[in-house]
Amino acid sequence: MGLDSLLIPAVLFFALGVLAKFINSDLKFPEGMTKGLGLYLLMAIGLKGGMALNGADLGLALSSILWAVILGFGLPLIGYFLLRIRNKINKFDAAAIAAHYGSVSAATFLTAVAFLEVSGVSYESYPIIMMVIMESPAIIFGLVIAALVRKQIAAESNGETEQVKTEWGPLIQEAFTNGSVVLLLGAMVIGAVAAPDALDKVKPFTQEIFMGVLCLFLLDMGMEAAKKADTLKNAGITLVSFGVVMPLVGGTIGMMVGVSILGFSVGGAFLLAILSASASYIAVPPVMRYGVPEANSSYYLTLSLGITFPFNVVIGIPLFYQMTNMYAAL
Repeated sequence: MGLDSLLIPAVLFFALGVLAKFINSDLKFPEGMTKGLGLYLLMAIGLKGGMALNGADLGLALSSILWAVILGFGLPLIGYFLLRIRNKINKFDAAAIAAHYGSVSAATFLTAVAFLEVSGVSYESYPIIMMVIMESPAIIFGLVIAALVRKQIAAESNGETEQVKTEWGPLIQEAFTNGSVVLLLGAMVIGAVAAPDALDKVKPFTQEIFMGVLCLFLLDMGMEAAKKADTLKNAGITLVSFGVVMPLVGGTIGMMVGVSILGFSVGGAFLLAILSASASYIAVPPVMRYGVPEANSSYYLTLSLGITFPFNVVIGIPLFYQMTNMYAAL
């Protein structure tokens, strides 16, 4: 599978969005349209995964959930320690950034799904379940680390500095009731329990126009990613490097778990690699802004949307597909 496999409309529309912003085009989406497109994509992929779960193996489904939790906590832990090497990134920034890299990017996942479908490669539905599960553990990790840092600062100052109170109730509720998570999980349940004949009637809406909607969504994402290019110079070499290195580390771990532990096919293991390599820029940022106000929001937004997302779309997807093929053949 060569370079031609990457030249799918979804990726090319992402590139068009980047180009439009760089040439100062007045192209823009109506307010709220991007959110609507995102909701449609989550619903469609959830329904598709639910329909595939009808005949799924219960044991493998439970194993997938377990490993989603392990990856959801383990990847941000790795990211946190990478960011704290040589103490160049403070603990609050490291906690907030790491939370983004333990969570997932639905847009990156959907682009990878499009890559497989255009290439005619089959895949299991279990990575869809894992995408839903991996949102919350990473968020909780970032909030817990930030709370521990606050306690440490308060202890070191002998009470002279007022400790910031962490309101756990709203934060945990946000982690588990995020709209994207609710819609994706709910659509998956509906797809699994609804009558097959009834689901056939919505297939034209959820499947036949899916690729066209994804192209529009990635066109806007390309413009958003290009906006972050100006802030890269302020991020520093350590953060910019992390935005590339962490996807490679996470994707490699996800690929190995998919092939060696869960026994997925090449397509399924590749999707798990992409999930593990991605970084959230929709669900996690608002939680971190509220829960970790000490962190610099421009850092984690620039990294997740300005560096890691385009890196994965342009380089990571074909790279991890080739790596998964090679690893599965060993």
